[in-house]
Amino acid sequence: MNALGVTVVLGLLLGVWAQTNIERPQCDSPEAEEAALAAQDYLNAQHTHGYKYALNRIEDIKVYTKPDGDNTYKLEIELLETDCHVLDPTPLANCTVRPKRMTAVEGDCDVLLKRVGGVMTVTAFKCKTEESTEDLCLGCATLLPLNDTTALDFVNASLATFNNMNEKVTYAVMEVGRMSLKVVSGGPIYLAEYVVVEANCTDDPCVPLNDAMAARGFCTARGSSIDHLVDCKMFLTMMPIIDANSTVANANSTVADIKSTAAADTNSTVADIKSTAAADTNSTAAADTNSTAAADTNSTVADTNSTAAADTNSTAAASPAMPQMVHIHTGSLSPKLGLRYHKLTTLHDPEPSGFLSSESAESAEVVPVAPAVVAAADPAADAVDAAPAADAGSDSDSSNSTEVPVIVKIDVPVCPGRKIFF
Repeated sequence: MNALGVTVVLGLLLGVWAQTNIERPQCDSPEAEEAALAAQDYLNAQHTHGYKYALNRIEDIKVYTKPDGDNTYKLEIELLETDCHVLDPTPLANCTVRPKRMTAVEGDCDVLLKRVGGVMTVTAFKCKTEESTEDLCLGCATLLPLNDTTALDFVNASLATFNNMNEKVTYAVMEVGRMSLKVVSGGPIYLAEYVVVEANCTDDPCVPLNDAMAARGFCTARGSSIDHLVDCKMFLTMMPIIDANSTVANANSTVADIKSTAAADTNSTVADIKSTAAADTNSTAAADTNSTAAADTNSTVADTNSTAAADTNSTAAASPAMPQMVHIHTGSLSPKLGLRYHKLTTLHDPEPSGFLSSESAESAEVVPVAPAVVAAADPAADAVDAAPAADAGSDSDSSNSTEVPVIVKIDVPVCPGRKIFF
């Protein structure tokens, strides 16, 4: 009996496993691009320091399909660092990808997605970030570690120059984006990019304000500690603001306002009802009717507001990839000290599914072969099928039979996709 039970269980497990198929759409198909753009936006929303990243190429895509429609998309994408800081509200489409000569930074990510309510939603990802050393020109600026003391002295000197030009507001360094050094005949030239935030300078040294409404901006400086040029552009503060944990910073204040408004409306309504009932003794029924309608209406409005607030909070918590949000840094000003660039978040896999395994394990996957198509062979297909074709031809000649049609195998999944930038 036990053996029979084990056999039944194994049979059921085998049946469930057999129902999972793997599809390989083209990397430049609309379906793949939709998933890749959703992954791009989600990764940028999780990236709370450094710069925004733009999709450069879809390297591979697999769709694990199930009969119940619970499909899992696995993407391998390549991202490139832009010149827009994560605090910059500029849309990603308007940001410029850094050219290779300026030491481009690349991010290679494996991303898992599911379609929830018709929308692609990221469930897990794994990223590796590294700088590109290709096409570096002789004499071009080279990146410096984010904790280079001499370069940081240059940053502080350039910020002091900017503060001297502002009479009302004093700024402090919030985060160093990148620092580089260029050697010319006149001596070394430093280039720096950093984020500044409004500071409280009642004490010495100035303390950055940890306030959602504090002014923030992005500065670029060039030169030396003695002679330099600095330019700072302030960010707009009319944006929703989230902290490093991707929680809406002003949600609590919004909920508090809603609650206080609802409470005030309720109290005033009750007071109006009581006064109306006391004054209008000849229309008790009307007063009761009005008070009941007012109370019901007010409670409905309060319920609607509270429901909307609850939905907003739950949505923000469940979907951190809200568009164009400004982050509040509550931890270290430069969380990646020692590196020369800011890395993407390395791993997010709250419910390990096994899809983010190593490449050696993935090589054991069996992908269903697409139906054969008779068509002209491409060079790659010719190289693969040269030996089988030759064997078929020799067999045909030896048997003097009719010519056997050659079936050319066309690789339907066209990956990797095209490069958007370089």
